[in-house]
Amino acid sequence: MAVSAIRVFATACIRSDRSGDLSSRPHYPSMPRYPKGVQVEENLMVKGSEAKALFSVIGMTCSACAGSVEKAVKRLPGIRDAAVDVLNNRAQVLFYPSFVNEETIREAIEDVGFETTLLKEGLNESPSQICRIQIKGMTCTSCSRTVESVLQGVQGVLKAQVALATEVAEVKYDPKLVNYSQLVEVVEDTGFEAILISTGEDKSKIHLKVDGLLTDQYTSLIKNSLEALPGVEDVDIDLMLHKVSIAYKPDQTGPRNFIQAIESVGSRQFMAMLFPEVGGREAHREEEIKKYYLSFLWSLVFTIPVFLLSMVFMYIPGIKNKLDTKIVNMLSVGELLRWILSTPVQFIIGRRFYSGAYKALRHGSANMDVLIALGTNAAYFYSVYSVLRAATSENFKSMDFFETSAMLISFILLGKYLEVLAKGKTSEAIAKLMNLAPETAILLTLDSKGNVINEEEIDSQLIQKNDVLKIIPGAKIASDGLVIWGQSHVNESMITGEARPVAKRKGDQVIGGTLNENGVLHVQATRVGSESSLAQIVRLVESAQMAKAPVQKVADRISKYFVPLVIVISFSTWLAWFLAGKYNGYPKSWLPSSMDSFQLALQFGISVMVIACPCALGLATPTAVMVGTGVGASKGVLIKGGQALESAHKVNCIVFDKTGTLTVGKPVVVSTKLLQNMVLREFYELVAATEVNSEHPLAKAIVEYAKKFRGDGECWAWPEARDFVSITGHGVKATVQNREIIVGNKSLMLESNIPIPVDAEDILAETEGMAQTGILVSMNGQMVGVIAISDPLKPSAKEAISILKSMNIKSIMVTGDNWGTANSIAKEVGIETVVAEAKPDQKAERVKELQASGLTVAMVGDGINDSPALVAADVGMAIGAGTDIAIEAADIVLMKSNLEDVITAIDLSRKTFSRIRLNYIWALGYNLLGIPIAAGVMFPGAKIRLPPWVAGAAMAASSVSVVFCSLLLKNYRRPKVLDKLEVCEIMIERL
Repeated sequence: MAVSAIRVFATACIRSDRSGDLSSRPHYPSMPRYPKGVQVEENLMVKGSEAKALFSVIGMTCSACAGSVEKAVKRLPGIRDAAVDVLNNRAQVLFYPSFVNEETIREAIEDVGFETTLLKEGLNESPSQICRIQIKGMTCTSCSRTVESVLQGVQGVLKAQVALATEVAEVKYDPKLVNYSQLVEVVEDTGFEAILISTGEDKSKIHLKVDGLLTDQYTSLIKNSLEALPGVEDVDIDLMLHKVSIAYKPDQTGPRNFIQAIESVGSRQFMAMLFPEVGGREAHREEEIKKYYLSFLWSLVFTIPVFLLSMVFMYIPGIKNKLDTKIVNMLSVGELLRWILSTPVQFIIGRRFYSGAYKALRHGSANMDVLIALGTNAAYFYSVYSVLRAATSENFKSMDFFETSAMLISFILLGKYLEVLAKGKTSEAIAKLMNLAPETAILLTLDSKGNVINEEEIDSQLIQKNDVLKIIPGAKIASDGLVIWGQSHVNESMITGEARPVAKRKGDQVIGGTLNENGVLHVQATRVGSESSLAQIVRLVESAQMAKAPVQKVADRISKYFVPLVIVISFSTWLAWFLAGKYNGYPKSWLPSSMDSFQLALQFGISVMVIACPCALGLATPTAVMVGTGVGASKGVLIKGGQALESAHKVNCIVFDKTGTLTVGKPVVVSTKLLQNMVLREFYELVAATEVNSEHPLAKAIVEYAKKFRGDGECWAWPEARDFVSITGHGVKATVQNREIIVGNKSLMLESNIPIPVDAEDILAETEGMAQTGILVSMNGQMVGVIAISDPLKPSAKEAISILKSMNIKSIMVTGDNWGTANSIAKEVGIETVVAEAKPDQKAERVKELQASGLTVAMVGDGINDSPALVAADVGMAIGAGTDIAIEAADIVLMKSNLEDVITAIDLSRKTFSRIRLNYIWALGYNLLGIPIAAGVMFPGAKIRLPPWVAGAAMAASSVSVVFCSLLLKNYRRPKVLDKLEVCEIMIERL
């Protein structure tokens, strides 16, 4: 598959289907003129239904094979798109049956030289979909585990993940067996509030508001009009809100087409516009923060008076006498006021804890709410019993704990408020990414000659593929696209982390959300909506924050038994102290004034119950992962979740590919030695005709060099190459102008029985000694020339290897290139272990051998041939300018394609994992120390005891401390030596 050479984002390249030259000379500054006959690309509408076919293609070994298959298919009429997966030996083709059929496509693939079979069963497989659901009301890992297990039990659900820190469930399901509405209902049946975030990762979706009288007839017409548009996948109309939701394929249609379709219904009596956003996860987060804040303030209104009545006024003689005034028997004014004031706190403000406890117990689990409900109820209802008994007795002196229940709830609400406030900051990375896209864009309308005839400011959500946008200096680029006029510098640091502005001119690609600095650009939109690089990066970071690190399983196992164990310990504590007091197990002098043994035991039991905090355990890992992946994204290092973070911190061996990884990846021809008398132009005409069918970087370098022998006005078509064959890791063969051409390495020539003269051997040795790649060319069985190709080292390669060595990380190079070049490159960068002339499967085998020797291996590569090794490695790192397949196979994507980011990724993972360890020390250590102190182990000797309200405050503080500990990762700074390295790179580039 043809892949762009410049790519700085995570999961896909920005492609353009444009061809031809565009004039850089405008009519006038704001109205460029394009050459006659060259027009801005429009969506191609082909009548008839679109079909899909899946083929098994046997014999593909590399990207060159995949490129050959793709080109052969796309040459056929009626082909809309073709995608070739070389790893799975499959080709998927979208076509129009009125122009071409499956048999013709199959024959075209076989003509290229591969065995092909139509896979009908592959298309009948039910495609899975992914939906994301916001879940409100979860308090600890017991809640998230309950929701996850309930979702997993639904028929049709393939996988469910629930993240406590983000309060999001990601569900992979079979749409034929269950839909997202049913999944939302299942979550709500567990007792939590569920809000649908998205219904699939492969769809763009837009919501429109329709003004006008929507009758059943017009509703049906609007729906039919929208569904008739190509690329529309689903239409949902909410009559109450006048809201139309449309899921669509952005490469076929777009929002302005929908608005036009709606407004054309009837006598143009409807007006459509973007539906105003009133929700979103940030809005829900703000709502949650506000809710806890208000609850805490209302609790203070009642709790402060209770505290003053219990702890302050009782020591002021005048006020104390009034409060001790008896109302009925031994019931005093102070006790009655405390009862009245604490009741709203217990049952109205604290209602959420009852609700949460009920939800958990209903599904057979116990969470933090259960502990709070039990603790506050014990204090409140014992106090009620004490007050009622005083009211009915003439000599009973009551002792109430109303201040305990009220203050306990207030401190827990304060802790929850601080916790949600801090948790909101852990996901700031996603919020910042989502806010990069500008709200508006300037849309240009062009005539048939390419002249600008109109400018219009539109909402950026209305941008469609192939729109031409005007980007003024200081404005953000509204969409991924291709520069078709103008030149400027673009600051891409917000996406890639690259600090240096990048020069852009006609033909260069730009990324949506980046900042145009000093010139006017006209950009043709190539990827919009969910296909844009910004949207893909956001999805990748979201998925990373959802994924659980293996270390989190420890916390999940502990939390499963944590609450029941705490309840048992709490009851045992109360019983032990109660029996000790009843049977004189300790001196009466130990008892505080106005408190008996039962009340002392009750306080110890309640303190144990409320000091234990399962939340801190549940938040220890995900909050650190959220912050770590967010920091990584801001620095151009996309880490795909906790698994990658945990594995990366253990890495002690890195396997590097050579081309495009250690080297720049843009090989150039540096010299040519002919062994027979022939014109150099004719030589390159034949070689280029052979290599043009290959996607290998070296082949592209030869073709580009061959173009220099042609004039600007000459036709760019090369002579026809027949019987083209690509031999993975060796070279290519073809017949051009009745000559049998072989272009490749020494082993290919020997296998083809082509004699290699001594002169050629000497030239090869000299070439390889200079770290260049020697390509041999034979025609009709005779060696005719040697092409020397150089792929310069990346400026930071040598220093990066040296820094890794100082970190006790072993570096190995595994490449498909020849041994001479490989050894020269390795010597130059300081790598001692080299494996050359390795095929893709041999790279993966080498990785497995290193793992078998006890090493934790990371693989750094950029090509399709690196994908097996990337998957086999403990951590796969894909260079951001690499192929789609390599990026998909990797665990970490280095968007800037700089080797120093390998060091950043490992260093960040080590810092993140040390933060996770520190969080566990906080959480587990806190509980291991706090519970015994709350149970009274220090009371006999030091007379230290924790009143329940103090224990509650400590419990609230524990989860807050864990979240804030994770937030400290936001201050991460990469190793200082990398900053010096970057300065050197800039100086080298300027020179």
